[in-house]
Amino acid sequence: MADGNIKMGNMDTIQTTKHFSIAHRLNKRLRIIVPSLRKDRERAYILQILLLKREGVKSVNITPQIGSLTIVFDPEKLPFVNLLHLLDAVIANIGVQPREALKSLKRDKNYSDKSAQDFVIGVGDMSCASCALYLEMILQRQPDVLHASVNYISETARIKTYLPKDKLFKIIADNGYQGFSIDSLAERKLLFDLERKHLHKAKRQILTLSKLSVPVWLLSAIGSKSRTLLLIQAVLAGAAIIGGGRDIFKKAFNQAKRGAAEMDSLVALGVGAAYIYSIPALFRPSRHVYFDAATAIIDFVTVGRYLEELAKNRAVQDIRKLVNLQPHQATLLKDGKELKIMAEQIEIDDILLIRPGERIPADGEVIKGLSSVNEAMVTGSAMPAIKEPGHKLYDGSINGSGVLQMRATATGKDTFLSGLIHMVDQAQASKLKIQKTVDSVASVFVPSVIVLSGATFGGWLLAGERVAHALSNAIAVLLISCPCALGLATPAATMVGTGQAARRGIYIRNGEVLETAASIDTVLFDKTGTITEGIAEITDLFNISDFDDERLLQLAASAEFNSEHFLGQAIVRYAKERGMEIEESSQFHNAPDRGIRAQIGDSQLLLGSDLWMKQHQIDLTPLKATSKKLAQQGKTLVYLAIDRRAAALFAATDTIRPNARQVVEHLHQAGIDTWMVTGDTELAARHISEQVGIVTVYSEADPAKKLALIRQLRESGHKVAMIGDGINDAPALAAANVSLVIDKGTDIAIEAADLVLLDGDIGKIADAIELSENTLSIIKQNLTWAFGYNAIAIPFAVAGKLNPAIASAAMALSSVSVIVNSLRLNRKK
Repeated sequence: MADGNIKMGNMDTIQTTKHFSIAHRLNKRLRIIVPSLRKDRERAYILQILLLKREGVKSVNITPQIGSLTIVFDPEKLPFVNLLHLLDAVIANIGVQPREALKSLKRDKNYSDKSAQDFVIGVGDMSCASCALYLEMILQRQPDVLHASVNYISETARIKTYLPKDKLFKIIADNGYQGFSIDSLAERKLLFDLERKHLHKAKRQILTLSKLSVPVWLLSAIGSKSRTLLLIQAVLAGAAIIGGGRDIFKKAFNQAKRGAAEMDSLVALGVGAAYIYSIPALFRPSRHVYFDAATAIIDFVTVGRYLEELAKNRAVQDIRKLVNLQPHQATLLKDGKELKIMAEQIEIDDILLIRPGERIPADGEVIKGLSSVNEAMVTGSAMPAIKEPGHKLYDGSINGSGVLQMRATATGKDTFLSGLIHMVDQAQASKLKIQKTVDSVASVFVPSVIVLSGATFGGWLLAGERVAHALSNAIAVLLISCPCALGLATPAATMVGTGQAARRGIYIRNGEVLETAASIDTVLFDKTGTITEGIAEITDLFNISDFDDERLLQLAASAEFNSEHFLGQAIVRYAKERGMEIEESSQFHNAPDRGIRAQIGDSQLLLGSDLWMKQHQIDLTPLKATSKKLAQQGKTLVYLAIDRRAAALFAATDTIRPNARQVVEHLHQAGIDTWMVTGDTELAARHISEQVGIVTVYSEADPAKKLALIRQLRESGHKVAMIGDGINDAPALAAANVSLVIDKGTDIAIEAADLVLLDGDIGKIADAIELSENTLSIIKQNLTWAFGYNAIAIPFAVAGKLNPAIASAAMALSSVSVIVNSLRLNRKK
């Protein structure tokens, strides 16, 4: 049906589509081709966003390279004919002609077809939260930027883009800011050095400004109309404004050239108007002057930003502590000599010497020595770990009293510590839904304030007041209305919340989870490796085959050797402990949460659950009585079939995590329902669930069933958190409102999770939910203060009840108060 003509129902009605063709149609699914959107990623994504806002459209998947869209819809809410009309209308608006903004862009053909990359980069020279919002808008407008989020508190930007870093840095520099790489810990340390220098410079600037401003204030207090004294005021005030406000005026000018405005624009307008209005007084001494007000505005803004910087430094102290865990130097062993090198010079396979009390400078493996290592700051584990040859070492951990030699296995941005910091960066750069709403308000707030200031000036003139009085009130409106407190309300709390989470061993991959987790009402636990330790021991072997126990165990271990499942590894360990050799297998196939299939010599083996055996039509009747008895003891069962006949039954036990029952009780007290979802049998699952206090058990669940359960719960209105550890949990983790995984889980499970719980501690799930609730509470307090401040202060300024100096001081303190309030999260335990 590439011509776009389709037949509708029994009425044989022909519906013609003008701007797309229909590639495939099902009852609730439609795939179309839009020629005008081919290779146009930006407008394809715009179309996806517009369609998702329509009632009845459930999902839209796009393939911009060929201009393809697949739409899943509800025919009852959006009949098919209506959907076609909708598509034609929307595509007509965005798909036929490029937007004007795209006409002049020269796209780089060398990168347009490459996969998008997700960067976290440092951003310097931002003076307030409005700078972050402005820069974010500039980045979002780039056709090769899919998503951008800029965080003023952490001075970072998270950008998903097809552009290389150097082009991102150029865009940022062209708009008056500085972009730089923060991939390695060494680069992060340089960023902290820049922050310290910036603070020191700001402090010196305040001292210089005070020397210029105090004489201006004193001369103003004298009230003399002497032309000489007025000239001295003008010169000193001009020096203060140029010295302290140079960056403010520069950014305001750059934004004005682009037709934009933010906080610096308001300050520049206020200061500029006050100073320029006062200049004629040098020739007409009877005229009122605002030299003191102009300098006071600059002074208060500068002091306010300095206080903001101090508060910001406290807000980022947790991530700074993480970065500073890595030592500056390391001892390299080479050709029998000890060489001192910088940590960033370490290479893979370098042999390093770690003396007592030193920090581990890279990830690695112990090759010689015995010592205890404190990993508390990295993994959250309070107990030192004993390390000997073969054990892993993590960058940033502290060696105890022994001497270790280690081989470096990961350096730079690839270390475990760097990965944790990158997760924190991603979380802090994420936008919460509530913040997106605030940003929408803030984006129109500044232009509205400028209009309101002009109206205030005109209104007072019409009321018969002098120009000086009207101007004073207009300037007060500009200054008191600064949206910085509004812009800081959410990122400040998010910054402190994610830092506090990291301190507790909870690493957040997606910052939005801080908002979502507060509404969780149902938590689903995987059993194996989550509620239990995931370290199984084989306790029973029931053999009904023609092979003796040793040969049968050797076959089973050889088949399971390539499996990552903890039960398979338990069988392998059980065989190796008995001195058996592993034979080569072929035709290995793994079905997550069900079992494996492999060929060993002439024998075809199946190992797995009873569902796996039933799927292959294996008769388990000879094993039924024994399996029931072992399952009632809470043991996990693995069936073995050889050449399509039941051959044996393995039984394994797995230790329940020490704090599992306490976690479940804590969640119940908080009004949160708990479920256990597992691929194990009903009997084995019930045995474990009763010990930890979980009532609802969903057993014999493969990945598809776990996924279906979560979707069912979400469709019924529940907010669901899923906690797991394995490959089989990845689909369910991705589908949950909030997903948590323990750090000992598989890489694919960790990639699908929102939060990573270090040290295998599921007790941290209660901490994560509590921290989420506290963070959301602080965000609401901040927003209430920010909105309330403007709602109360603006009418006073319009009514002429605030002078510009007081307005600028109040504006500065409002931003500081939001950060200080956010820091209270550090006191909540």
